[in-house]
Amino acid sequence: MKLYYTPAACSQAAHIIARELGIPLELVRVDLARHVLADGSDFHAINPKGYVPLLVLDDGTALTEGSVILQYLAGLHPGVVAPAPDDPARWKLLEVLAFISTEIHKGSSLLWNPAVTDPVVREILVRKLGANLALLEGQLADASFLVGDAFSVVDAYLFVLLNWMRIKQFDLSAWPRLVAYHARLSARPSIAAALQAEGLKK
Repeated sequence: MKLYYTPAACSQAAHIIARELGIPLELVRVDLARHVLADGSDFHAINPKGYVPLLVLDDGTALTEGSVILQYLAGLHPGVVAPAPDDPARWKLLEVLAFISTEIHKGSSLLWNPAVTDPVVREILVRKLGANLALLEGQLADASFLVGDAFSVVDAYLFVLLNWMRIKQFDLSAWPRLVAYHARLSARPSIAAALQAEGLKK
């Protein structure tokens, strides 16, 4: 399988999960600023959506959308980084996955967009993101992970987004459990290996 990725982008969540599960991937780096691959070829020719992640299976099937790719990879080893299909806990995981994808990922992405300069709009975005982070903070009150008692796809996804916030110097001090959670996950071997492979950690 090939994972088309950009360092530190949301494709990193799929990269982490593949390493967590021991799934071999060929990593293909994408320059999202120019939408080209290392050989200069047009990324749009492979993925008309123009963004990562893109997972190309061994039979040539192309999958896009991070949450779908995470579920596909998890399905290769049922019950390890996501509840098995017949486990009722799967619905809670899908709920949290959807929340992270729509509310945290998309909500925070607007803050990093240099075109969003209106201070009123930015304040609304900050308040909304803060309220959503508070919900996740609450979920970690008596837990080490977001769903159940083990690392899952939602933890990999949220780690990447919290890392964005750290890189962008978004103040997370109001949510100390999330800060501690991010620090714990940073030490996880699969995460450390993915960061190193993407050139983000020595």
